[in-house]
Amino acid sequence: MRIGKDLVAAAATPLVLGILAEGESYGYAILQRVKDLSDGRLEWSDGMLYPLLHRLERLGYVDADWSRSDAGRPRKVYRLSRSGHKTLEEQHVQWAAVHDALSRVWPASGGPAPVMGMA
Repeated sequence: MRIGKDLVAAAATPLVLGILAEGESYGYAILQRVKDLSDGRLEWSDGMLYPLLHRLERLGYVDADWSRSDAGRPRKVYRLSRSGHKTLEEQHVQWAAVHDALSRVWPASGGPAPVMGMA
């Protein structure tokens, strides 16, 4: 199943903020966490993640520092800022509203409801 890029883009910010709410992390680990959380259905590229992380950093939602990996290579470690926690809470409320609305138009079977007069 391919997930449309508009839906992926819409979910990217709350997903990354949610991952960072679990604890500080770095790019490759975030990519792996996204893949794991989605059971492999979302496989982001570096080209998608790093511009998002840089934007979140510019907006003040994440803080970042350079550290060294176990192999001694430098890597940037990201963590959620106070503003990022607040934004994540706001995003959670918004996504819960979207989820609630979708669950009302999609029956428990998971598919869309039949069109009136078309069933």
